This record gives sequence, structure tokens and C-alpha cells, in this order.
Amino acid sequence: MQITPQALEQEFSLQTAATRLDFLSRRDSGATTLNTVADRDDDDWSSLLQDSTSLDVPESLELLALGEVISRKAHDSQLVGFRAALRGGATWEQIAAALDVTPDEAWAAFHRSIERQERTAALAPDEAASARELAGARPGA
Repeated sequence: MQITPQALEQEFSLQTAATRLDFLSRRDSGATTLNTVADRDDDDWSSLLQDSTSLDVPESLELLALGEVISRKAHDSQLVGFRAALRGGATWEQIAAALDVTPDEAWAAFHRSIERQERTAALAPDEAASARELAGARPGA
């Protein structure tokens, strides 16, 4: 099996992917040296404390792919947040503050999110049109 975001996306929910990503990233020592073999006394459990752990290649690829899965799932949920905020009466200034961007950047991000979901067929054309209408005019235009 090849480790890809597409394969893992089907296997993991957002919460499970984040938990697994956290587990793998905590396991890695962060060392920049190549992996080496270390002798240890198997009869002395305290020797485990001196071991530094590094991920093997499949685990490191999984870590990378999981980061991408989480990023994609987070971006997909952003459209839900935008639409809910707009339906609730939030202004582009409020939405921009929540994203730490300008109102114009927030509006543009909303439209990119709509386009992304349209391309993947996660959003039907009529739903996309409705979302664009909900957005209103570009702030400052």
C-alpha cells in the first residue's frame, strides 16, 4: 500500500488523524542524524530511557500524509464556518478577525473555498451560487 493523503483520508476521521499525527510527531526525536543501531542491555529496563526514538520511513511518510489530510479536512470545514457565520449575520470584518486577515482576504478565501468544493463536486452548482449570494459584495468595493 502506498501512503497517500487520499488513502488515509478514507481511513481516518479528522479527530483520529490528528491523534495519530500527534502520536507520531511525539515519538520522533527530531534528530537530524541518520538512524544508527544502538546496543542496549535488554535486562535493564532503565536503558530504554536513554534511547531516542526516530520514525521509520513508512511512519514518517504517514506523518507527512496525515498533515495533508488534516489540512484538507480543515479547509473543507472552513466553508461550513463561513456560511454559518454569514447566515448568523456576521460581518466580513468579524469573519476577518476570526481568521486574522483583512475583510477582503476573508471574502476571497470564502470564494476560493466555494471553488475548491465545486471542483471536487462536494458542492452542487446551485449550492455554490447560493453561497456566493450569501457572501454579498466584496468588502470595500
